[in-house]
Amino acid sequence: MKKTLLVGALTGAFATMAHAQSSVTLYGLIDAGITYTNNQGGHSNWQQSTGAVNGSRWGLRGSEDLGGGLKAIFTLENGFGINNGTLKQNGREFGRQAWVGLQSEQFGSVTLGRQYDDVVQYLGPLALTGTQYGGTSFAHPFDNDNLDNSFRVNNSVHFQSANYGGFKAGAMYGFSNTAGQFSNNRAYSIGASYSWNGLNVAAAYMQLNNNTNALAQAATSPGAVTGDAPFVASRQRTWGAGVNYAFGPATAGFVFTQTRLDNALGVNAANAGTAATLALPGGGARFNNYELNGRYQLTPALSLAGAYTYTDSTIGGVNPKWNQFNLLASYSLSKRTDVYLGGEFQHVVNKGTGIGAVLNGLTMSSTDKQVAVTAGLRHRF
Repeated sequence: MKKTLLVGALTGAFATMAHAQSSVTLYGLIDAGITYTNNQGGHSNWQQSTGAVNGSRWGLRGSEDLGGGLKAIFTLENGFGINNGTLKQNGREFGRQAWVGLQSEQFGSVTLGRQYDDVVQYLGPLALTGTQYGGTSFAHPFDNDNLDNSFRVNNSVHFQSANYGGFKAGAMYGFSNTAGQFSNNRAYSIGASYSWNGLNVAAAYMQLNNNTNALAQAATSPGAVTGDAPFVASRQRTWGAGVNYAFGPATAGFVFTQTRLDNALGVNAANAGTAATLALPGGGARFNNYELNGRYQLTPALSLAGAYTYTDSTIGGVNPKWNQFNLLASYSLSKRTDVYLGGEFQHVVNKGTGIGAVLNGLTMSSTDKQVAVTAGLRHRF
């Protein structure tokens, strides 16, 4: 009898240890709302929207303890539209993320697969677009700097350091995966951040190389960025830096980014998060984005966030300048569910032919102004 009890106790202990050393978590977020826009292609519009703040997703995240401070880790994350149940990210099953790697407590992690670049990883948290406090509609025009995660990098190897007293750094390389075209349809990025008390600073750089003649094969190309990048251009270079400071229930911040395009032929509507296809002149194009943002936790349940972004650009012979004001109020019904009310106003001057006000996720306005208001619900699991 004693032997039976001892065996049972040991079996339970080993089962508990194995469970603690290896885990797989199912998680997700669903964002749905009603959006009013004053002008989409010349008409006002009421629509049931999906992902007005955060894109709906579900995923699997796992780790296995290998001993000696080393773990095997993976993430598979699917993006979908709650309004019609279709796949996002050009129909990919795990279009948001799909990677596996090793993580060391002492040195950091190395991961391989479809992943976020370092502009998103390090600079992104200091902006409101791409976060729970602003998201999709707060994006800079055409999401030109990718802070709203319009694209991910395929075939990538990504190193991210451990946290050394608040300092972290990373580097990524995305392979073309095509023989004889090592430098075509590839991507690379670097980034770093530092946190101390309430202060957070970060900087990052990303470059995409592509052959514009190959973009027509977006659906089948094996390259690092084809099929995702918002811009049809032979080269995209994006860099930026930002700072924010948290004091009590408030956080204030500033982010600057610049995107330069070579041989820019157009904006790919499906990838830019907007229904605005835009022809570019074939030469260089530039976007400078200046975002001033802040958020305040009024009560444990109620938060307010706002941002002003000024974007000046050079596109062919014109210099469009966008001014965008954003506000978002969120009220938590529980730890997993909240309701929100958000609004955006954008005004563009010197817009030139074919350019109008264009809030991310919406069809371009036929004028130089666009207003959108969304009432929505987010549920996390």
